[in-house]
Amino acid sequence: MFLLLCFMSYVKWRTQILKVIRKMKKGFIRGIGAISEGFTILGIMTRQIRDGKKNPELQFFDFESIVSATNNFAEDCKLGQGGFGPVYKGVLGDGLEVAIKRLSKNSGQGLEFKNETILIAKLQHTNLVRLIGCCIDREEKLLVYEYMPNKSLDSFLFDSEKKLILDWDKRFHIIQGIVQGLLYLHYYSRVRKIHRDLKVSNILLDNEMNAKISDFGMARVFKPSEHEANTSRVVGTYGYISPEYAMEGIFSIKSDVYSFGILLLEIITGKKNYNNYDTERPLNLIGYAWELWVNGRGEELIDSDFCNSDQKPKVLRCIHVGLLCVQQAPADRPTMLDVYLMINNDSTQVLPPKQPAFFISQNPNSSELEPEVVDSGRLIRPAQPPQEICSLSTMSVSVMVAR
Repeated sequence: MFLLLCFMSYVKWRTQILKVIRKMKKGFIRGIGAISEGFTILGIMTRQIRDGKKNPELQFFDFESIVSATNNFAEDCKLGQGGFGPVYKGVLGDGLEVAIKRLSKNSGQGLEFKNETILIAKLQHTNLVRLIGCCIDREEKLLVYEYMPNKSLDSFLFDSEKKLILDWDKRFHIIQGIVQGLLYLHYYSRVRKIHRDLKVSNILLDNEMNAKISDFGMARVFKPSEHEANTSRVVGTYGYISPEYAMEGIFSIKSDVYSFGILLLEIITGKKNYNNYDTERPLNLIGYAWELWVNGRGEELIDSDFCNSDQKPKVLRCIHVGLLCVQQAPADRPTMLDVYLMINNDSTQVLPPKQPAFFISQNPNSSELEPEVVDSGRLIRPAQPPQEICSLSTMSVSVMVAR
């Protein structure tokens, strides 16, 4: 009898232990983001761990190899600070140079990490930054990208000395690269993707100054039948968000077109959109460009140091296209396919631009809106119809003004 009781106790204990182990396994799988449909990148990672196999499209790195590659995340390896954490340069064991994005532990942006990993793992285009692999180790979440030796476009564009490297041919080459990347996302990838955070710091440059679009943490997938979507959580960066998205939470490919228009004007002028360009009133780059254009003074936007007189007609045409992209109504904006045709074919008709949506910079002491603070440039807040949109830099607030 005693032996029988012992045996029964053992069986009960073993059953409970196995139940706990199964529960832990399920929790682990959920925790690393394995979701339904079986074709997610984190599901692939789980199978890699289980089967001991490598996937040619994505590598799974252990945390120790990441620590070694970055010299324990040394300060001199730090490339910059992204929206959700720092980015480091690393050298893998085989000598390959990489950029490693380390998600801040307290950022609460696990969804963005999973979203970015799933979205770009299958994206293969010369004008998109390639994701090499990722690492998940307890609270650590890291993405490993190809390394861009020339860093981001803003490091050249807004530097008084380095911008001299960007003559018109190089700038137009960069513009062409961005257009090609967006064409792929909007039309030619497996599913339509809206980037939602296109900005100058998310355009990286390789050693030949080829433009590559990066940072897909905010991107959304559209079904072929979908043309726009509505969200209660507006995400993006101050100065680049389209008016319908900022005010109503409505986004579409035309939201990316609006951001591209800002980017195009910044590339041509070498000026930041959110700066003030009038001594007596608040006026950003869109307003400044529009006022010069309608008064026949568009040439004043062109930096004479980077183009000659023969190139000016092409530059003015690009300014014209940029103003078409930032028109207030999404229906009035061109598609990226239209943009491609307009900047590459001088015989393509270019309509007169309508008045753009202006964001006028001010300096309030406070605001009724309290957006969630993510970083100094990124805006995340519930979509609602207020008149103000807060910048998180505490330097300015944007107000939509009809002029």
